[in-house]
Amino acid sequence: MRGDTVIVFARAPRLGAVKRRLARGIGAMGALRFYRAQLAATLAAVAGDGRWRTILATTPPGARAAWPRRLPRIGQGGGDLGMRMERAMRPLRRVVLVGSDIPGLAREDIAAAFRALGRADAVFGPAEDGGYWLVGLGPRRPRRPFGAVRWSTRHALADTLANFHGRRVALLRRLRDVDTAADLRAVRWGAA
Repeated sequence: MRGDTVIVFARAPRLGAVKRRLARGIGAMGALRFYRAQLAATLAAVAGDGRWRTILATTPPGARAAWPRRLPRIGQGGGDLGMRMERAMRPLRRVVLVGSDIPGLAREDIAAAFRALGRADAVFGPAEDGGYWLVGLGPRRPRRPFGAVRWSTRHALADTLANFHGRRVALLRRLRDVDTAADLRAVRWGAA
């Protein structure tokens, strides 16, 4: 698996700037506390494994923050989520990208994604809300893997999969990402 890379997408942990939909239900300080803890847990689960290297893709550009771990960083740049993901993943032959709001994420999920890329062109971790918590790409990928996707809707995974027509796609287990207070309650009460 030498040369495999994991990218963790993260926003600088600042009050009022992270998890805004979650903040509507639990307040800005609660959302910041959740985000900081979840980002640290994500990096603990992903970074430091010798089977892959881990990069933190940050926003906003030039953000200075107390990141929970020292890792190589790249900026996400501008554009919608798909444009930013494509830009980060493009130069890498085998790459897995995850967000920082998936409480169930484990190191084994990353290993499973890279195993799936041994037989598939792409791998996705479906989310409960119709999106996805992980995307992995091998060298054979569409020119615009994330074009025409309705982000933050129940159509995000289906729209993305349409871009992979004719290519081999693998799916991992379904998890819940935390975007809202209802998501957080579901995760805390074991409905993940």
